[in-house]
This record gives sequence, C-alpha cells and structure tokens, in this order.
Amino acid sequence: MSHLDSFLSHIYDSLQQEREQNDLPSEQKRAYLMEKLIPALGEFKLPEGDDADFRPVLLESVELDDVIRERVEITTLGGLRMPVYIMKPKLMQKGEQRPAVLLWHGHGYGSRSMVGLLEDGSPKPETGKRSDNIALELVRRGMIALAPEEAGFGDRRLQRDRVQDPELKNSCYNLSVSLFMTGKSTAGLRAYEAIRVSEYASTLDYVDASRIGNMGHSGGGTVASLSAALDSRIKASVVGIYPNTYRGSILAVRHCLCNYIPGILHHAEMPELLGLIAPKPLFIEAGINDPIFPITTTREAVGILEQIYGEMGISASFESHLFEGGHEISGARSFDWMADTLKAL
Repeated sequence: MSHLDSFLSHIYDSLQQEREQNDLPSEQKRAYLMEKLIPALGEFKLPEGDDADFRPVLLESVELDDVIRERVEITTLGGLRMPVYIMKPKLMQKGEQRPAVLLWHGHGYGSRSMVGLLEDGSPKPETGKRSDNIALELVRRGMIALAPEEAGFGDRRLQRDRVQDPELKNSCYNLSVSLFMTGKSTAGLRAYEAIRVSEYASTLDYVDASRIGNMGHSGGGTVASLSAALDSRIKASVVGIYPNTYRGSILAVRHCLCNYIPGILHHAEMPELLGLIAPKPLFIEAGINDPIFPITTTREAVGILEQIYGEMGISASFESHLFEGGHEISGARSFDWMADTLKAL
C-alpha cells in the first residue's frame, strides 16, 4: 500500500468513526440523512406553475405483435427536454389503468437498450435473455413500461462531446465536472429528472398513479435508488448490480464520475442511503462475479438493509437475489417481484 492509499484509508476510517459516533435513533437518522442528501446532490429546483407543463410531443409510435411502443419528449426541469419510450399492451379496455414502471438504463447507448433496440434504432438480435427487452418483459407481466433517456446518454450527450469525440458513448465526465464546479452533481440532475418522469407517468390516463415503481441497474441503480428515496410516487423499487458500499465499489474500482455525490461520506455510506427507500418495498439483485460491484461488500449492504427493514418491522418488504453471473441484468426473480408487488396481474 502506498502512502497515498494509506492517506485515503485514514480519511475513510475517520469519517466512518464520525458517523458511528453520531448514531441517532432511526427516525431522527432518516430525517438527518435526507436533510444532508438533498444539498449534496445539488438542490435542483423542480418547476412550478407554467414551467411545470410537460409539453409532450409524440416522436414515434410503432405497433408490434402485442404491444405499442411510443417515444415522447417531455420537459423535465430547467428547460431540459427528455425523450421517453413508453411501451404498453396493444389491447387495453377503455378506462383501464395499469401499474407503471420507470426503467433506468446503465452505461451504454441509452434508453433504446431497455426496449429491445440497438443504438441505431434497429431491433436487437434475440439471445433468449430476459434483458433483451426489459420493457416487453414488464408489459407481458401486466405493467406499463417507461424508459427515459438519462442526461448524458444517447440523444442527450453534450454537443461538445459529439464534435470533439464522436466515438464517445456518453457525456458523463464532462457533464459531471461541469456540474461539480457549480455545486451540483449528475446524480442529482438524473434523480430530479426521474421525479419529473414519475410525475408525468401519473398524468397518463392508462396509468394507475397509486402503483408506480422503478427499476435501475448499474448506473441506473443510482438513479432508481436516489429518486425512490426522494419521490413519494414511487411505491416499489428494483435496484440491481449497484447496491454495495462506496468504499468497496466506486472508491475501490475505477467508476464513472456520475456515481459520485460530493461529501456524502460525512453523513452516510451507500447502504444507509438505500435504506431511505424504506418502508417502501425494495428488491436487490447482484451478480456473484460482478467485478466492479464486488459481492463481498454487496453482502455487507444487504445485511445492513435487512437490519433497517427488520428494525422497522417490515422485513417482508425487502428481498434480494444474488445470482450466478457478472455485471449483468438477471430478472430471474425481480421482474415477477415487481409485478406481484404492484399487483399487476
């Protein structure tokens, strides 16, 4: 271990000791963490009045065998426009409402990956994996699926990145460093845009606004977990190949800057922030051989969450599935769990 490694370990140890000494009763601790999380993310302002109008525009509508796939563009915050895929059953009764799930993609080419499309918009070759078309998997389980394009990916990359490095798959680095310099974070921007998407979903006449869930894997797990903690509309969450400890994952392995929340270790480790989702149902899935979110510290996070849910008397609202695999989406149990939890069928 180098002197620099030792220096960082000392800082981490000191902050952990401070957090342990500042132990509060559970309800006070939850209020304290929420109070500290919001400014750490950057205190993004949700629009009000006329500015809150989503101004939806239909970009495309495609009829497939048993579903309709639409792409709409809505206003989120600060004048930002976000494309959102919506997949729904072709046959629905007039006036019928179904639960909806927001799908948050990880690093890659964006929301098209959630709806069975390649980067160029052509259909993905079928491999037989549940992750080939997650939106379709959920629709066939009785839900509406919404797959937004997160800031910095796909059609929402920065113009300077498109010009300077056309091969660059995302704008996470330049977006993050730019926001950090203004006291904000990419994690915060995406979390607050997620709140706007759940608000938009609740306005759709075929969505039951009392049954909205979210699902995110890898970098999408950051978005799903933070927005679930901040947004009362989200009633159930699946967070995959992400739950861990910061020290065991994004501070131990090279990760994208969009995962980082400045100063958060003064107040909490990742499992405690995930615990802010409680008392709402939470399902965690993780690959045992995931090289960037190591299973040892995933198990540590799961143990802490079991304790949080247990102390609240709601152990049945927390489940986990540690599957044979790497950094990949499973869905072997989580898709059905979401359908059951939202009473989709």
